[in-house]
Amino acid sequence: MRGKPGQHLSQAGIDLARRAGNGEFGPVPRYDLVIASTIPRAFETAIAMGFAVTAQIEGLTAFDSAVLTQYRWPVDFGEAAGVLLGDGPAGDFARQQADILRVIAKSLPETGAALVVSHGGVVEAGAVALRPDADHQAWGPAIGYVEGVRLVFDGEDCVGEELLRVGPDDYCVIN
Repeated sequence: MRGKPGQHLSQAGIDLARRAGNGEFGPVPRYDLVIASTIPRAFETAIAMGFAVTAQIEGLTAFDSAVLTQYRWPVDFGEAAGVLLGDGPAGDFARQQADILRVIAKSLPETGAALVVSHGGVVEAGAVALRPDADHQAWGPAIGYVEGVRLVFDGEDCVGEELLRVGPDDYCVIN
């Protein structure tokens, strides 16, 4: 959550991230890796949550205009999946996100966990591509601020997911 057009978190964004890091929206595990996109507010979100950033990955940044022609985020997961599992720029982007997440998962110890802080639309793309046969409609609306998807891996295979949501009073997609 930022003050547009700025690239940095607003005070409201910092406050929301602190609340998430303090476990207000659910348990917060110990993370072996904390990865953020190269956009400043992703790094700032991880720090506001109370985590030191291990690495930043350029590929976790927002999508380009070619993807936007197909993928008109924010949309619910069911609508997003119809585009993200297809051909063209949006499908390619989703598969790239899945590949990044697989690499991160492979680098973890056997029972390890990583926190990946990226952006709305990016989160959905990776999760949908990794779980193509899931009931995406049941996953609900677009990911809001400090929300996410916990993905479970067995080796390189993503075998499960859990949507991590804030309460309805805190849900916000675009400020």
